[in-house]
Amino acid sequence: MKDLAGKTAFVTGGASGIGLGIASALAQAGVKVMLCDIEQGALDKALAGLRATNADVAGVVADVSLKDELRKAAQATLDTYGDVHILVNNAGVGGGGSYGAWTDASWDWTIGVNLMGVIWGVEIFGPLIERHGQGGHIVNTASIAGLISGSGNAYNVTKYGVVSLSEGLRAELAPRNIGVSVLCPGFIRTRIVDSARNRPDRFPDQQQVRPSAEAEWLETVRARVETGIDPRYVGDLVREGIEGDWPYIFTDAEFEPVVDARFAMIKQGFDRIRDRTPPAG
Repeated sequence: MKDLAGKTAFVTGGASGIGLGIASALAQAGVKVMLCDIEQGALDKALAGLRATNADVAGVVADVSLKDELRKAAQATLDTYGDVHILVNNAGVGGGGSYGAWTDASWDWTIGVNLMGVIWGVEIFGPLIERHGQGGHIVNTASIAGLISGSGNAYNVTKYGVVSLSEGLRAELAPRNIGVSVLCPGFIRTRIVDSARNRPDRFPDQQQVRPSAEAEWLETVRARVETGIDPRYVGDLVREGIEGDWPYIFTDAEFEPVVDARFAMIKQGFDRIRDRTPPAG
């Protein structure tokens, strides 16, 4: 999508962090933006800030882990702007705990927001983008953790799922004039570590006292996030990625060697069996 001016975007998790950075960058490019977020106070603040720059923005409160709320948010977008051209499935939470500290509620919450929210966003908004015949673009926020597992917690599992979903949709939707990008950010200055502030009551936190190693790791992550990349820069990258139809949008090259090492291990697996002949019958 080379000419974004006048188009309409729907951005989940749009009241803060990466979502707000993307919404700001798109609004500066002349895009009409519907911000969707679970936090009413944060949403009001974000809208006021953007409107002070003469941005054409509106807001809707929704929990993306509830499909009916996403449907209502889609209708609110249509009622406000008529069409939608850009979908940014950005809402996400950090959670799940490491092996030995898993709970059903934590898995359900993390999968519900990080993966099902993205799936339902595509399911609901995809046809709305198709119907006007002007083409469009979908950006799904995964994480660099969607390419390097690190651990087997729910967050990483969902982000791998978002990468796979996006790669498959890119080929499937290209003939329909819809581009698909997957955003794989590194450490960005967001409140991802404090996601539990928005954890719905239907996902009770049954987490026991964290093992000392996990607690220490969490504080390391918090420190990296607090000194991470400015979300506004990420927003500019996403805008450029939409305009250029990038398959992958990275925020930095810090983890490139780790990704290379992962693929080297995969190749080694193929090397081990390349010259072997499977047993007959």
